[in-house]
Amino acid sequence: MFSQHDLEQMKGKGIGQDTVRRQIENFRNGFPFLAIDRPVTVGDGILRLDPDRMAALCCCYESMTRGKSIVKFVPASGAATRMFKDLYEYIDGKPDTAAERVCDNICDMAFYDALRKTGVDMSDRKAVAQAIVGDDGLGYGRLPKGLLLFHRYDDGAATPFEEHLAEGALYARSGDRVAIHFTVSPEHRAEFEKLAARAVPDYQRRYGVVYDITYSEQMPSTDTIAVNEDFTPFRQNDGTLLFRPAGHGALIANLDKLSADIIFIKTVDNVTHRSLIDDTVKYKKLLAALLIELQDNIFALLRRLDAGCDRELIDEAARFVEKKMMYTLPGSFSSLDDEGKRAALRAVLDRPVRVCGMVRNEGEPGGGPFWVRKADGSCSLQIAESSQISPQDKPLMQKSTHFNPVDLVCGVKDYKGDKFDLARFVNPQTGFISKKSKEGRDLLAQELPGLWNGAMADWTTIFVEVPISTFNPVKTVTDLLRPTHQQ
Repeated sequence: MFSQHDLEQMKGKGIGQDTVRRQIENFRNGFPFLAIDRPVTVGDGILRLDPDRMAALCCCYESMTRGKSIVKFVPASGAATRMFKDLYEYIDGKPDTAAERVCDNICDMAFYDALRKTGVDMSDRKAVAQAIVGDDGLGYGRLPKGLLLFHRYDDGAATPFEEHLAEGALYARSGDRVAIHFTVSPEHRAEFEKLAARAVPDYQRRYGVVYDITYSEQMPSTDTIAVNEDFTPFRQNDGTLLFRPAGHGALIANLDKLSADIIFIKTVDNVTHRSLIDDTVKYKKLLAALLIELQDNIFALLRRLDAGCDRELIDEAARFVEKKMMYTLPGSFSSLDDEGKRAALRAVLDRPVRVCGMVRNEGEPGGGPFWVRKADGSCSLQIAESSQISPQDKPLMQKSTHFNPVDLVCGVKDYKGDKFDLARFVNPQTGFISKKSKEGRDLLAQELPGLWNGAMADWTTIFVEVPISTFNPVKTVTDLLRPTHQQ
């Protein structure tokens, strides 16, 4: 199937032949659907905290994080092409009210002043649309979202990159230092670094902090092979194999290289105008405080279990796992002897932890929270995409009350302070297969288990209800006209 040239191409990307063959088998066999038990709801997997409890946790946040290392992890790669889909179609002659709305309200966009400097005729809608996306204008069609002007302030406009600087100073500081890690694509890295060189000194003065900005790129070794519809390797016109980036699930390898005590994860486009940032800061602190509280209890139990255990400790740990860690033990657990139970409980307790904000579903896209059964009969909380749910389980999606806005706080160290190997906690059977095209030919592409889906399938997961005010993504350019981006 593979020539010597193919093997050299794989070696150059750091991909083994066995890995490629396994990916091709995934195409042939497909990925199994998740065994959905039921949707997660408030009181059955989603915590809704009362105001007093929230206030107490937020109040304790500073003391709880003192001495801990903190990193804000921001996936920021990929061009914003899909964000401007309506404008591209409008330029090509398709009538589009969304594109017309953008052009008619262009003065309300944060990039209005920059657009005017291009010399475009602001009364010509199509010329305006072309100037927004085209390289002769702002070139936004090829830039990543993190570099676009999203919000307007008295002292100028700000990009999402800069909004994450502001956010980080307000909830992700360790002493006077703020560490933010951006995952970027190779072709855009220099532009991020150029923006950072200009913006960071100003934001350090504003917030009285010192930023530690780092970057990583999606590793070529995480790319997946593309195949034809008969599952044979797709070859490009020059005869080489086609490997494609494997989606945000590949970023688990980037995340695995960070070893902070607390890691905040949030997508680059989910930012709000700073005049409305209070809820974002409050709930980020709340989620982190819950993470630390849960970890402290888990670590205490692990120390006791490792020191020796009795029936009373086993019962206490089992109750904690089911009531506080939202994990249903398998039916076979009760038939184990004491040592078997200790080992089973320890395996559940000794895992990375994530606390996830969950927003009430008001029609926004996002992965849904479900109780998912494993083969051994255990049940855990998972974030599932629609493609992971079988046709017969689709009605359960209608009963799902919340969705995940990619609002996570993670703990990736064990009770001894050593970092977990995150690859151990990925469910490789939760990938995605989709149809794409290249050079005018159809192909099948494969994505790795999503970063907050299957890549974290075996993490301890806690869901907490957060308000819709903390979720302000920009999926299309018209989203920038929403009140949360127009203050």
